[in-house]
Amino acid sequence: MPVDAILGLQWGDEGKGKIVDYLADQYQVVCRFQGGPNAGHTLYINQQKFVLHTLPSGIFRSNTYNLIGNGVVIDPITLSAEIEKVSPTVPDLWDRLLVSKSAHLILPSHRWIDQASEFSKGKSKIGSTLRGIGPCYMDKTGRNGLRIGDMDAAHFDADYQILKEKHLQFLKQFPDVPFDLEVEEQKWFDSIEKIRKLKSINTAYWIDEQLEKGAYLLAEGAQGTMLDVDFGTYPYVTSSNTIAAGICTGLGVAPNKIRKIIGITKAYCTRVGSGPFPSELHDETGEALRKAGNEFGSTTGRPRRCGWLDLVQLKYSIMINGVSELCITKMDVLNDFSEIHAVDAYHDFEKNTFTEWPYHTGQIHQFQSRSFEGWRRSLHHCTQFNELPSQVKEYLLYIEQFCKVPIKYLSNGPGRNELLIS
Repeated sequence: MPVDAILGLQWGDEGKGKIVDYLADQYQVVCRFQGGPNAGHTLYINQQKFVLHTLPSGIFRSNTYNLIGNGVVIDPITLSAEIEKVSPTVPDLWDRLLVSKSAHLILPSHRWIDQASEFSKGKSKIGSTLRGIGPCYMDKTGRNGLRIGDMDAAHFDADYQILKEKHLQFLKQFPDVPFDLEVEEQKWFDSIEKIRKLKSINTAYWIDEQLEKGAYLLAEGAQGTMLDVDFGTYPYVTSSNTIAAGICTGLGVAPNKIRKIIGITKAYCTRVGSGPFPSELHDETGEALRKAGNEFGSTTGRPRRCGWLDLVQLKYSIMINGVSELCITKMDVLNDFSEIHAVDAYHDFEKNTFTEWPYHTGQIHQFQSRSFEGWRRSLHHCTQFNELPSQVKEYLLYIEQFCKVPIKYLSNGPGRNELLIS
């Protein structure tokens, strides 16, 4: 049976967690394939809010296995705390949660390096969440890392000390930043004891076995396409491949096993941290979007930068990922706006118009947008697309025509069932 995927098409925070949770009961396995505890997938289950950083968003579906793949980097402290918080709601979690033996471990000293490196950049900060993800991926590619499968080795503690000493030497190039390594190490080793109880597997063989049995798998992306290390707004990106290609390397899945890519985008744009953001609004409209959408990072708490939906950027993400259907989230955030815009072109400093995402985003001088009349009413009562106000239909039709991909899902509220399906 095939593998389907849910991917973010902007700079993360698109609302992927809700959609994964909604669709998860149609799949036997939900898999995280990249990223780390910088992810923040927010779900509302029985009026209770959960923010998942490492756990796949299918964990609340009792018929679904949840796999943390080899492409994910794991902070044992974060994962242990997350399991503890979720376990009362998911009593069979230990039976349905699996982790790849090849997933890399984030050490306390990784987080220390992350903080020291970011603080040393001054005004040139890239906006790291300071969770140690980048330094951990550096050790992975540098062939120094520790992995889940190493935890039960007799020499694990010795290997930890060797890697920590390398980190301490590396830290000497940076100014001092406050970090209590001894305290963090104690928490880390306590958490290691807890996550040793998880079922660790050889991911590629396990997934192949599930597919042979006829299981349907859902790959859950973290962050968003524009944070991809190769195709995002480099260097203001994350350290992993957030795009569809990352599914193959992050899980051990062959490309011909992937059937459908569901792309998630907000009805407007947001970004956390530094980096290019062509449609950003620095005025009261941007602030109104932030307040209406409660746009504050679920992982960091930082206020998100807000702007209109950027269709040039969105079409680029659709192309990179091979998106087969779209999901628009947070449509209800636009309910009270009298006028809405969608960016459909850029202008450079010579006033030339272009509609391709550029290598150098600095050549974007300003954006061109199409305006739409707002609907000025709640969408809460709508249960089908044909019940939507005409203004909403016009906006959605333009998105479909511009991007050449059908809109399959429309979220009109935060709840699990506040979702229209075409």
